[in-house]
Amino acid sequence: MISYEDTVNYLYSCTPQFQMIGAAAYKPGLDTARSLDNAFGSPHRRYKTIHIAGTNGKGSTAHTLAAILQSAGYKVGLYTSPHLVDFRERIRVNGEMISREGVVDFVNRYRSMTLDCEPSFFELTTIMAFDWFASQGVDVAVIETGLGGRLDTTNIISPILSVITNISFDHVAQLGNSLQSIATEKAGIIKPGVPVVIGEAEGEIAEIFARKAQGGKSPITFACDNRYWDSAEVTADANIYTGTRWGNIEGVLTGECQLRNAATVMAALDKLSESFDFSDENVRRGFADVTVVTGLMGRWMKTGNLPLTVCDTGHNTGGWQYTQKRLSLMPRPLSMVIGFVSDKDVDHILEVMPKDARYYFTQASIPRAMPADILAEKARRFGLSGEVIADVSAAVDQARKAAGCTGSVFIGGSTFVVADYLKSKN
Repeated sequence: MISYEDTVNYLYSCTPQFQMIGAAAYKPGLDTARSLDNAFGSPHRRYKTIHIAGTNGKGSTAHTLAAILQSAGYKVGLYTSPHLVDFRERIRVNGEMISREGVVDFVNRYRSMTLDCEPSFFELTTIMAFDWFASQGVDVAVIETGLGGRLDTTNIISPILSVITNISFDHVAQLGNSLQSIATEKAGIIKPGVPVVIGEAEGEIAEIFARKAQGGKSPITFACDNRYWDSAEVTADANIYTGTRWGNIEGVLTGECQLRNAATVMAALDKLSESFDFSDENVRRGFADVTVVTGLMGRWMKTGNLPLTVCDTGHNTGGWQYTQKRLSLMPRPLSMVIGFVSDKDVDHILEVMPKDARYYFTQASIPRAMPADILAEKARRFGLSGEVIADVSAAVDQARKAAGCTGSVFIGGSTFVVADYLKSKN
């Protein structure tokens, strides 16, 4: 029988994978997804689904909603991407990753079929998740889009709630080079008659969502137009929301960006209360225990002391608007271990990075990674200086030595740099 390792190697090598090769793996359109879904009996129709899209914050939002519903006693599926250390992170039920046997069984069934389509890695993995959730008898599955919305593989589902967190520049080659075009693609997850929550939007972007919702008679809520707490305090260890309808909430996900995500979650809870029963305590536990309950990693994740060491998967301009504020508060000397993918426009990110830090330019172990020396050259144009150390683990070691006991280290720029770092710690 084929082993789990051979099965995962098959997935990586025999199906186009966006995280590895970029745009060449992107397959717009839902025909293949629908064909594959039909071949497996449309498993997503056997349970409720919540669909989440957005440029930033969709992972935090998805995990928090899953944690709250799980705390309320529901069996919850969670599908997210990409993974950091283990492929199986993408597919979880009540925080537990899909079993190795489950991955092998699905791929064996797929390979025994005669299909008139050649799915991508993401298409195959999406249907694997839907199939696993059905086999495990979940009550609800929280489904995060991979890229965009309208033509994303996950958009074959018929959710009870759609959520769009925000819009910023990312994946412009696939989604368009204006915020309006990106918003139009994300708005594609809005379904006729299905409530939709928008986290952040204003002006023309808000109008795009409103028109799409109005056309399908979909009730729409803009979280940014509502006040969900009396006051909020951002601390190093928690975000504290005082005076919410669920009492005082202590959120383990920290930083100013999480204020927007928390508002989005709370707006979603207002809608979900029509389909699920959950108590004030369930909501408080979901916010407080999300990382433990769901296995969420890489969101301003503290991994060491002396020096303070933090990694974060934020990888686009919108995310770095918040990251730069947190970096300004980190102890000096500050060492920055950064790397990006080669198809990322990094200029807007590099221009907001701290000028007083020592940089270690690196590259993740994927074909898409931007060569470290090219990144260093780009960074010099923005007054950022440091060393080129292509191996992520070696770069982190050097950065920690330079920071000493009193300084700090930040690791990020690309999700895959964080992934390489976390793998090296295992």
